[in-house]
Amino acid sequence: MSDTGNSAKKTAIFMANGCEEIEGLTVVDLLRRAGIEIDMLSIQDGLNVRGSHGIAFEADQTIARADLSSYDGIILPGGMPGTNALKADARVRDAVTRFYQAGKLVAAICAAPTVLGACGILNGKNAICYPGLEENLTGANVIKQSVVIDGNIITSRGMGTAIPFGLAIIAYFLGQDQADAMAEKIVFQQD
Repeated sequence: MSDTGNSAKKTAIFMANGCEEIEGLTVVDLLRRAGIEIDMLSIQDGLNVRGSHGIAFEADQTIARADLSSYDGIILPGGMPGTNALKADARVRDAVTRFYQAGKLVAAICAAPTVLGACGILNGKNAICYPGLEENLTGANVIKQSVVIDGNIITSRGMGTAIPFGLAIIAYFLGQDQADAMAEKIVFQQD
């Protein structure tokens, strides 16, 4: 669990056109239910985002206007071509590196852990991603689990693991008891 004091936790999720909608919006929903502030930040010029399956939604603000230093963690949803857009964006890569170095949460799901690999922050770390992309987790120890936590890095496999991923982020900030309570509240069944 993170030690960022007793103040309310604040996170950002970077949204790119072509992101996997379930991986992004499920996490937003779960964190807001848990009382963790989460801002959807569009990496485009405007607030409108169109997911990889044509679902359109509006972000809270753009990455260009956000004060990234005010966040306790950043989250990257997967999906294509959204992950490639995140990886190509220097602001995203810089934020991932800075947050990791500062000991703040860096979480990514599906193809998005490959962004962490490209940033060089997975060396010697346990991580997972969408099946078949493991070679892009540069330097990582690949652990075949739905969610892998290593220090301030949380990675997950894909759309089907979005709820356990969101619950892991809740546990990181608020403790396992709060994550378990949320799982019960939403009637989530884990093995």
